[in-house]
Amino acid sequence: MLGGIAKSIFGSANDRYVKSMQKVVDAVNAFEPEIEPLSDEELAAKTVSFKERAAGGESLDDILPEAFAVVREAAKRTLGQRHYDVQLIGGIVLHRGEIAEMRTGEGKTLVATLACYLNAIGGKGVHVVTVNDYLARRDAEWMSQVYNFLGLEVGVIVPNLGEEKRRAAYAADITYGTNNEFGFDYLRDNMKHERAQMVQRPFNFAIVDEVDSILIDEARTPLIISGPTDDKSDLYLSVNAVVQDLTEEDYEKDEKSRNLALTEEGTEKAERLLEAAGLLVGSNLYDFENTQVVHHLNQALMANVMRKRDTDYIVKDGKVIIIDEFTGRMMDGRRWSNGLHQAVEAKEGVQIEPENQTMASITFQNFFRMYPKLSGMTGTAETEAAEFFEIYKMNVVTIPTNKPVLRIDENDEFYKNTLDKFAAIAKTVKEHSEKGQPVLVGTVSIEKSELL
Repeated sequence: MLGGIAKSIFGSANDRYVKSMQKVVDAVNAFEPEIEPLSDEELAAKTVSFKERAAGGESLDDILPEAFAVVREAAKRTLGQRHYDVQLIGGIVLHRGEIAEMRTGEGKTLVATLACYLNAIGGKGVHVVTVNDYLARRDAEWMSQVYNFLGLEVGVIVPNLGEEKRRAAYAADITYGTNNEFGFDYLRDNMKHERAQMVQRPFNFAIVDEVDSILIDEARTPLIISGPTDDKSDLYLSVNAVVQDLTEEDYEKDEKSRNLALTEEGTEKAERLLEAAGLLVGSNLYDFENTQVVHHLNQALMANVMRKRDTDYIVKDGKVIIIDEFTGRMMDGRRWSNGLHQAVEAKEGVQIEPENQTMASITFQNFFRMYPKLSGMTGTAETEAAEFFEIYKMNVVTIPTNKPVLRIDENDEFYKNTLDKFAAIAKTVKEHSEKGQPVLVGTVSIEKSELL
């Protein structure tokens, strides 16, 4: 109770921290009358002045108020948008290597220009990480108007870009791209034989958009570069035929960890089936000579039991294409490792591509922890604040909206089963549709979407 009273009088820790930045915001605003009358050339010349000050030993924090005022004025002249005071606070949070939680529509893309410009002054490069190629292209094209006006170069990393163009994009002051592209370029660079062949420079500072999606949801997703091994298509097909004769009593499955294991009876049955198919050396499945067969059996089981068509993958043009469990998008070109993809291809009766061996691998979590300074922005980070601090030592700061929020956020509703929930959704959709309001409904799989 006392805590509640104290909070109502003094505000939360977040409120006090946001309030403490008001002094810096006031300092930025104090520069506006001085910056506004400058000509375009004089405004652009400020970048050279900031670079000289930074080279002379002045810290970025000392340069921040004037640099932010310059970016705000450049945005006014190029985009017709002036940063609000709350957006300046967002820029300070990003510069400090923290996470800015801002509501949708509060202008995160514009906020990033403040921290990007300030940190690009040192000439070591700034990376802006987005979740898809469209956003990387759009944001780079849109915000480059501000950066180019101030004399900074902007690069964008998209798929199917040649080595020279990639090197040039990374050499730019500010580089936009997706988490996948940055990660794979790092892996490819580590497979090069000479430093001159690498495309990336040493890491300096990164701003991650939709930071909760990339650094928490997909944190342990490994990026893997692989090379071909011997073709074992016949073995995949033979083992897949054996698996069809196993029943649910022959294995135990764990839905949560998406794993399964043969029971004692299941192992004996598998041994008899493999022996009849001529795939077993001797009569014991777990003899050293049968190591490869055991691996193929496990992957074939996994493909048939734990990987569902139209949920985990789709079959398109005779190819098995993985569905991203977080976004529902097709991940063309991505393949499961350790022979799982080949096992699914055998299950679906499509052409089996040769298996690959891992040549380089890294998770997003380990990749982004290599940046000396890392910050992020999203609309939903507060719920994962403890994880962000524990893994990345990053604080989450909730930025207030520019104007009070008019929308009413209702409480979540819970239902006993899926059918009750879907019936309620259908009823709500009908009500809004009759009022002429468009409704967007998102589900976790194609199957669920079709059912709904």
